[in-house]
Amino acid sequence: MVVVVIVVGAVALAAVDARRDADSTARKEVTAVALSLAEMPATARALASERPSEVLQAISERVRSKTGVAFITIMGPDGTRYTHTNPERIGEKYLGSTAQALAGHVYTETYTGTLGPSIRTIAPVVDDERVVGMVAVGITQRTLAQGWRSQLPLIVEIALAALIAAFVGLWLVRRRLLRATGGLPPRDLRIMYEHHDAVLHAVREGLLVIEDGRIVLINDEASRLLGDLAPDLSGAPDFLRDAGPVLEDELVAYRGRVLVVNRAEVPGRSVSSVVTVRDRTELSEAMGELDSMTRFAEALRSQAHESANRMHTIVAMIELGRADDAAAMATTELELSQHLIDTMTEAVHEPALVALLLGKSAQASERGIAFTLTEDSQLDDAETAVLTPRDLVTVVGNLVDNALDAAADDPWVEVSVSGGSSGVRIVVADSGPGMDPDTFAAARQRGFSTKSGGDDLGRGLGLALVAQVVAAHGGELRAENTYGSVVTADIPAHPAGPVSGTPVTPGTAAGGGVR
Repeated sequence: MVVVVIVVGAVALAAVDARRDADSTARKEVTAVALSLAEMPATARALASERPSEVLQAISERVRSKTGVAFITIMGPDGTRYTHTNPERIGEKYLGSTAQALAGHVYTETYTGTLGPSIRTIAPVVDDERVVGMVAVGITQRTLAQGWRSQLPLIVEIALAALIAAFVGLWLVRRRLLRATGGLPPRDLRIMYEHHDAVLHAVREGLLVIEDGRIVLINDEASRLLGDLAPDLSGAPDFLRDAGPVLEDELVAYRGRVLVVNRAEVPGRSVSSVVTVRDRTELSEAMGELDSMTRFAEALRSQAHESANRMHTIVAMIELGRADDAAAMATTELELSQHLIDTMTEAVHEPALVALLLGKSAQASERGIAFTLTEDSQLDDAETAVLTPRDLVTVVGNLVDNALDAAADDPWVEVSVSGGSSGVRIVVADSGPGMDPDTFAAARQRGFSTKSGGDDLGRGLGLALVAQVVAAHGGELRAENTYGSVVTADIPAHPAGPVSGTPVTPGTAAGGGVR
């Protein structure tokens, strides 16, 4: 409909323009003819003769036939016609304005004369600076109308051709759009866009679309998990910048979170890929806590079994009349347990860390591993402010888990936690084989495990989380093989800034660390 209106409007404008051009051309033409005749010396001589019509009528009619004008009237100063298209009108008074010509000016007007409405120009005939006559040349409106109306068929033909071309173009565009949009009309496309946009922002899974090394789409959850990313991926993690193989449920430790990453290429576009990111931090924390509780429960069952045996022994000794021996046996185990609690509480004032160490001690005892808190361990309340209780549990818990899993050949694990004005030092040693520098570096950067099953079982996140907590506080994490496998974490009291340059929200201890 819009195209039809535009074409019809164009036809109307073309017709008006043709009429206007015809009028303009007619004015120029009659002015040129009138001036030519008025300036001819023969015209002035004829007007001065006794019979002007005999000479001027022949000249005017010859000029009129060649130029196609409607009439040429040559008259005297009093307006008496000496020439006319109709010879019978010769000698009559000229119908039209003559004042301007008598004043020596060329004048063009539209006037209704003996031949009907016409456009006419009146020019003075001057001889010796005196107006001796006038020349009037005109073209009738009917003649002009015939001229510009003759152009209408061509205008209409051009308009029809434009209309046909427009409809063909619209059909081709519509066909292409329908093919590109799967036949969906604009309203459905708008609804689909609004729904998809709402889904992208509401879904609790990070989504990124990367085109030729640049981010073209990122939803709210991805921004929350990955932080502020540059459009060109500068400074982004490797799993976004690497155009490597397809990733399927890859576990990655990033910014203190455990993330599940999937990456796939867009079919037919090798430079495009879609990356999804899920936060598995809470699940990993829950799995770590479940693993710890499971081991703690196993230790309790073992201790309950042994306690029952000791209780039967004590009862039997009382029945045998050996009450003193029974009392000594009952109090010995209680004193050992209380001594362990008192020692850890005096050395470490943080309740969460004491509870963690007691739990790990029970696990070690149940697994036949000698667990020791060194005598030089001392961490006051003021010194624990360097690390939050959650950070302490993350670092110590993961390092001890790794040590318990790696201890072999007369297994033992030794823990040292100390603090001072310079910061906090955590040292965990075990009887295991340790790690070479390459393995230790790989374990610190991302999820890595030397255990059977590796990342497929969700392992290899412990040391990566420890490294991120230490880096977030501007500390140093190092591994040595001296009297055993020794891992040391030094956290300064006043760090210059995080090594990674990125704020970190560390996770808690996760069972199954790197070894």
